[in-house]
Amino acid sequence: MPLGSDPIAREGIDSNGIKVKVNGIEHQFIVGRDFDEADTLAFLLREKLGLAGLKVSCDEGACGACTIIMDGKAVLSCMILAVEADGHDISTIEGLLLDDPVIEAFAEQSEPGHGTALQCGYCTPGFVMAAKAFLAVNPRPTIEQIKEALSGNICRCGCYPAIVRAVMRAAENLGKVGGSK
Repeated sequence: MPLGSDPIAREGIDSNGIKVKVNGIEHQFIVGRDFDEADTLAFLLREKLGLAGLKVSCDEGACGACTIIMDGKAVLSCMILAVEADGHDISTIEGLLLDDPVIEAFAEQSEPGHGTALQCGYCTPGFVMAAKAFLAVNPRPTIEQIKEALSGNICRCGCYPAIVRAVMRAAENLGKVGGSK
């Protein structure tokens, strides 16, 4: 079925394409010219905008490597069609400041008994974005809440104890600075 023939699927999408705000910058894309209607948001972000921080690992919503923040919520960009992003506000790892408390906590986490929060680093952007969205709604989480919030993300290196510790440290740091975007 061609794009536009289903009124429910077309709701909110102007006939010339889509408009999306990514990391604070407005972009417009034309379906059929810039991307195909079956392309995912992950494809659009990586291949058309060059935002390679998000990773596409499983491409079926099972690993969390492609996690971004859309309208304040962590979402899997490989499970969203690019056309569905029309009118939404998206943040990727590239949109965070280098001194963001979540990024700093992941980078600094390396201690006996917990290990490092980033070994190979492939999963790190997905974990950071999931943690960022989670801490925005739960700034004082318990360890169990962190584990539940990040349960959709996989670290093939097995750095889970350190990742949880990094999120706890980020929560502590966010509390000290009064929050962060």
